[in-house]
Amino acid sequence: MKAKRALLSVADKTGIAELGGALHDLGMEIVSTGGTARALREAGLPVRSLEQVTGFPELLGGRVKTLHPAIHAGLLARDDPRDLAEIGRHAIGLIDLVAVTLYPFEEAVQRGTEMAAAVEEVDIGGVTLLRAAAKNWARVTVLCDPRQYPEVIATLRETGYVPEAMRLRLAADAFARVAAYDAAIAAYFQQAAGQAPFPERLTLTFAKKTDLRYGENPHQRGALYVGAGAGAGGVVGAEVIGGRPLSYNNIADLDAAWRLVCDLPIPSVVIIKHANPCGAATAPTAVEAFVRARDGDPLAAFGGIVAANAEVDPPTARAMGALFLEGIIAPSFAPEALDELHSKKNLRLLRAGPPTPTARGLDLRSVQGGLLVQDTDVLGRDESQWRVVTRRAPTPAEWEDLRFAWAVCAHVKSNAIVFVKDRQVVGVGAGQMSRVDSVRLAAAKAGERARGAVAASDAYFPFADGVEAAASAGVTAVIQPGGSVRDAEVIGAADRLGLAMVATGERHFRH
Repeated sequence: MKAKRALLSVADKTGIAELGGALHDLGMEIVSTGGTARALREAGLPVRSLEQVTGFPELLGGRVKTLHPAIHAGLLARDDPRDLAEIGRHAIGLIDLVAVTLYPFEEAVQRGTEMAAAVEEVDIGGVTLLRAAAKNWARVTVLCDPRQYPEVIATLRETGYVPEAMRLRLAADAFARVAAYDAAIAAYFQQAAGQAPFPERLTLTFAKKTDLRYGENPHQRGALYVGAGAGAGGVVGAEVIGGRPLSYNNIADLDAAWRLVCDLPIPSVVIIKHANPCGAATAPTAVEAFVRARDGDPLAAFGGIVAANAEVDPPTARAMGALFLEGIIAPSFAPEALDELHSKKNLRLLRAGPPTPTARGLDLRSVQGGLLVQDTDVLGRDESQWRVVTRRAPTPAEWEDLRFAWAVCAHVKSNAIVFVKDRQVVGVGAGQMSRVDSVRLAAAKAGERARGAVAASDAYFPFADGVEAAASAGVTAVIQPGGSVRDAEVIGAADRLGLAMVATGERHFRH
C-alpha cells in the first residue's frame, strides 16, 4: 500500500526538515505536533496540526497530545475490510508512517536533573505512538532515530513504498528503543526508591558499537556493546588511532591492561597476556617503565597487550616498536611517537584519555540461564586497616614493593601470587588450583630475581607451605588478606623464616 499520511512528532529535530520535505514531495500529508510543526513550517512545508485531526488542543501543559482515538485508531487499523469500515464510520484517516524521537530522559538524568524535572522528561505519548506503529508494522512504517531517515527516504523515492522486511526491522528497532527508554526510567526510579543496585527486576540495556570478526574463537560470533549511560573512559570509550580492527580477545586484554595500569603510580606500564599481567613496572620515565615491564617476562611479553598511564613519547614508542605487540593503550601519544608506531601496520593503538581508577558500579557475568551480578571490585586504598602481623615490620623499600605488588595482584586470576622487586613484577603465578603451586610458578618465573623480592597473595594462605615456598625462593616480605583458620601457623612460619608480613583484611579474588 502506498503511504499517504505521516505523523511526525520529534524531540530531536535532527533531519526532520529533510524527512518532511521528502515526504511532501512524495505527496504525503504531514500531521505534526507543536514544536515539530513549527520546525517544518519554518522549512516552508505545509503541515496539518494535530488539533485539526483530533479536534482537541494539547492538554495538561502538553502531557496529553497524541493520546486520542483519531490518532491511534488510524495507526492500529489493519489493512482489513472490517477495520477500514469501522474507522471510516468515525471519519478517521489512516496513518501510514510515524517518526518519533522521545523526550531526552536519559540525558536529563545524566545531567543530574532533580526528580520533579526528570519526571517531566518521561515520554508517554511518544512511547505509545512507537508501540502502536511497531505493533502494526504490517501496514505502518515506524522511525525512532534520525539515522533511519535517509534509508527510508531513498527507498520511498525509488519504489514509492517501504517493503515489508524493512518495516519489520524498523518495528524491531522501535520496540528496542522503547525497552531501553523504559529500562533507563526504571533504573532511575529504583535508585530513587532505594532499590539499587540489586532490584527485584534488573533491566539492562546496551547499544551495539561494532560487530567483531568473531568471538574468543573463530567459530563464535561476537560484537561489542556499550552500556546505556556509560562514561567515555576505558577501552570502550577509547579512540582507535591505528592498526587492524579490534578483536574480542584484544578488547578483553586491553580492558584488563587499562584497569590495572590505572591503579598504579604514574608513569607505569603493564603487559597483558590472556587477561593476566606478565609484566608491570613503574619508573621515572615511561620508556624505563616499559623496558622494566617487558623484562619482567620477556618471553611472555611477545605478542602482548601494553597499557601505559603516561603519554607514549618517541623513546617509549621506539622501545615498544622493537617488540611484536598486539596493541597499545595509553592516555595519549606524542606525534613523533605515532609516526614511529604507525609503521607497524597491524599494531592497534588506542588513545584513552586521562587514567582513572575503576569506578564503582555493577560487575556482570553470564552463567547458563542467568546472570551473576556484584559490586565492581575496587582496590581499597585505606592502609589504616592494614596490620603488620609478624615480629619484623617491612622496611621502607619493602613497603613500596608491597603496595605495588598488592595493586597488581588484585588484577591477576585466582589463585594469584605476584613477586615484585624494586616496583617491577618479576614473577606471576595465576589461575592455579593450589595456592602453593601459584607460589612455585611465580618463583620459577622470577628465578634469581626472587632474592630480596616481596610477594602478594590475593587471598589468605590456607597453609604455611605457600609462605615457606616463597621464603625458599628468596622472598623477604609478604602481603595478604589474612583470615585463615591457620593464620597463627602461617604467621609463625613467617616469623621463623624472618619474613615481614602485612594483612590487609581485604580479599581480591578474580575468577
